Amino acid sequence: MKNFEIELSDKEFVLFQKIIFKEIGISLENSKKFLVKNRLYKQLLAFNLTSYSDYYRFIQINKTEKTNMLNIITTNETYFFREKSHFSFLENEIVPFYDNLRVWSAACSIGAEAYSLAMILQNNNIVYEVIGSDINTEVLQKAKMGLYPLRLMDKIPDVYKQNFCLKGKGKHEGWFLVDRILLDNMRFESRNLILSQKDLGEFDIIFLRNVLIYFNTEMKDSILKNVLSNLKVGGYLIISLTEHIHDLDSYHLKKKHNSIFQKEK
Repeated sequence: MKNFEIELSDKEFVLFQKIIFKEIGISLENSKKFLVKNRLYKQLLAFNLTSYSDYYRFIQINKTEKTNMLNIITTNETYFFREKSHFSFLENEIVPFYDNLRVWSAACSIGAEAYSLAMILQNNNIVYEVIGSDINTEVLQKAKMGLYPLRLMDKIPDVYKQNFCLKGKGKHEGWFLVDRILLDNMRFESRNLILSQKDLGEFDIIFLRNVLIYFNTEMKDSILKNVLSNLKVGGYLIISLTEHIHDLDSYHLKKKHNSIFQKEK
């Protein structure tokens, strides 16, 4: 089996498009066929399967592997203090006017965004809670560990490196650990944004970055409505600099800055 390449046919790709959309609402464009093929190829080898159709049938009867497949497909590269302007806005335009903040990192991946938020809030000595959520259970385990390769420290401001980043030694050389003191005011949970999250309560700030680009128009609308139901009136929604929200009035949002919006009612 290892001596030949296993092709992913168009029909097989459609099967994975459908199940991924059904399970988590993500619409995979046809251009993602190569990505799906490459990411799932190791799973075929691991289970000694000879086709992607066989793997598709396997995940129908194996819930654990279906979850693993979704984790593999939804894993994306991220880093600390990504899109620095958002964190500058938080520190300079929001934090000085609050004594208490609840913040939701709604697609936190490995936790870099959530920890970046917590570093700012901890350093400003205010009462806070940061919730990090993701549908990918594998990246959430990494987030909870808070152990990262040193290359991810590059964009962390020096003051936060000194206060909250512990470089590993010995077997942990080449890694750094985020200070566990931050976890006193944080938690990470598995959440599906296409479903209502009312039980999370209301937030002053919600980061919903690099999420909307993966969904079709109908799903974007559903996710925005779900997430905004958790945002306090006067609270801030922050999306990626590369994303857009059309018809702000329908969501009762007012643009405050590039990709930063305030809920009006």
